[in-house]
Amino acid sequence: MTYDVHYPSLYELKTKAQARLPKFVWEYLNSGTGQEHTTRLNRTALDQIKLMPSVLHGEHTVDLKTVFLGKQYDLPFGIAPIGMSGLIWANAEQTLARHAVSTNIPYTLSTVACQDPESLGPHIGQNGWFQLYPPRDPQIRTDMLNRVRNAGFHTLVLTVDLPVASRRERQTKSGITQPPVLTPRLMAQILCKPSWALSMARQGRPTMPFVASYGNAQKGLPPTEHIGYLLRTSPDWDYVKWLREHWQGPLIIKGVLDAEPIEQFEKIGVDALWVSNHAGRQFDAAPSSIDQLIAYRSATDLPLIVDSGFETGLDILRAYALGANFVMMGAPWHYALAALGDKGPAHFARILELDLKANLGQIGRANVHDTKSRLISNAK
Repeated sequence: MTYDVHYPSLYELKTKAQARLPKFVWEYLNSGTGQEHTTRLNRTALDQIKLMPSVLHGEHTVDLKTVFLGKQYDLPFGIAPIGMSGLIWANAEQTLARHAVSTNIPYTLSTVACQDPESLGPHIGQNGWFQLYPPRDPQIRTDMLNRVRNAGFHTLVLTVDLPVASRRERQTKSGITQPPVLTPRLMAQILCKPSWALSMARQGRPTMPFVASYGNAQKGLPPTEHIGYLLRTSPDWDYVKWLREHWQGPLIIKGVLDAEPIEQFEKIGVDALWVSNHAGRQFDAAPSSIDQLIAYRSATDLPLIVDSGFETGLDILRAYALGANFVMMGAPWHYALAALGDKGPAHFARILELDLKANLGQIGRANVHDTKSRLISNAK
């Protein structure tokens, strides 16, 4: 394939994406918070995890199918939520949802996406997860859950690591506002990126229709906040209990790092925990997600998802070797979209699949669940 030659890894896709996106969009997608120590730490921590190669293990057939929360997926990774996904590339939510169905992996729609659950419903098949930013008002909360369920989403993901908006200084410096306003500065950036501009012209100005349906957007919000912050609250344990009582399906808690409250999660009856530092976008003194995965795995038998900083098939193997039950990625799918348009997600999935198979061959294993024995114990 031509794409294999020109874009053999995520690095080339990121480079192409940056060249095609206006600066304010690139900074929205790519920036962390503070001095971005946590963003870099995610990469460093993953690189420290070593797996022992194997020789003379004979031939074997790799099987990448994975069962998670009772559903079999064809690949051991999925698509994490990103707010304002349609700002990064036109119709991103629908494109990614369709790709998830075609490759049988989960797709997670954000509360603050540019398409609402009803619009995505016809495209998610049996692969739809919904990520909830917790609304304060119980009536709005109930109505949101009903709409999500009726649209066909079967798994609810409560994000708990955004009690307040982060700084994201690079994003602020780029000139983006909330809600987005087409200032002369942003127009100058857009005019330099005709591919992005044309795609947006066909789609129309990105908005957040799901949360906007519960109130009018207000101008003058800080650049890292949006209309969703007018509705949401910082959840507590009672909030999680309420969700468990009112959501009839798998409930995942996203954004956990501290393993101390494990027993409370187990007592409430959540179905899985999502270990994440929000890719370094929220708090610049957080530990790496992969390090905290180790702590969580030793403390619970609950299924564990992990994200933040994952870029390659080898990274995914590292997570499974340390006890992950599933790996999710957000920004990389959007780099692929921005780089190659509608064909980007399929190519990125191919990159990951080829990398997984190559590295499984190197360690002499046929699937990602049989990698722990190749972990070098003193790597951390």
